[in-house]
Amino acid sequence: MKKLKVLLPKNSGRGANGKMSVRHQGGRHKRFMRKVDFKRDKRDVWGKVEAIEYDPNRNCDLALVLYEDGERRYILAPAGLKSGDKVIAGDLAPITPGNALPFAKIPAGTEIHNLEIFPGKGGQLIRSAGIAAVVQGKEEEFILVKLPSGEVRRFIKEAYASIGKVGRGEYRNINWGKAGRKRWLGIRPTVRGVAQHPRAHPHGGGEGRSGIGLKYPKTVYGKPAVGKTRNKKKYSNYMIVSPRKKGPHVG
Repeated sequence: MKKLKVLLPKNSGRGANGKMSVRHQGGRHKRFMRKVDFKRDKRDVWGKVEAIEYDPNRNCDLALVLYEDGERRYILAPAGLKSGDKVIAGDLAPITPGNALPFAKIPAGTEIHNLEIFPGKGGQLIRSAGIAAVVQGKEEEFILVKLPSGEVRRFIKEAYASIGKVGRGEYRNINWGKAGRKRWLGIRPTVRGVAQHPRAHPHGGGEGRSGIGLKYPKTVYGKPAVGKTRNKKKYSNYMIVSPRKKGPHVG
């Protein structure tokens, strides 16, 4: 759909001032940005899935939906959704893949994706291929949801989420085969910090393979990169019921 696509400018990891803000990006193939409906704000209008399409800007597929009023929109394609299926967003929507409902209407144990944090802002969580969150239950005016990281988090009842697991889970098993395929995607080579010059990275310098030479790992910008790096005063801390699973680097 040409009306739902715009040419995506290439910034190569550089910010508004032209300086590099994200490393290892640049040189990709030309792309078009698909306008994806993360808000699912066309309520109580049935739509028919016309096609499941590839999107170069994300690792999951998109579903092109034709609604009864003639409008077409892209949505994230959950596992099991296929051409000809019908989807709807609203309080009374069935609990089937592709439909969107408020958290208050989704039963416990249901797999969901495209989770809203603030009602009306649009889905911000669980949008990658092959992942899903699970509704755990209710707690006063909140709904408890377990995220793929193991974190149990409170969500506002009025916020929306889509039913099902994000499709194209086989993405994580792709054998890229050669470095060139990564370059087509705009991913440049990554060099270890310990192999760099000491002015280029906190881990750099030393004679031979001398290790990082620091008490704890840091990013190239000098910030801690191990342990609990979350801001202790973050506004949303009260929404976390149980923290995520600890990684192998945390004691």
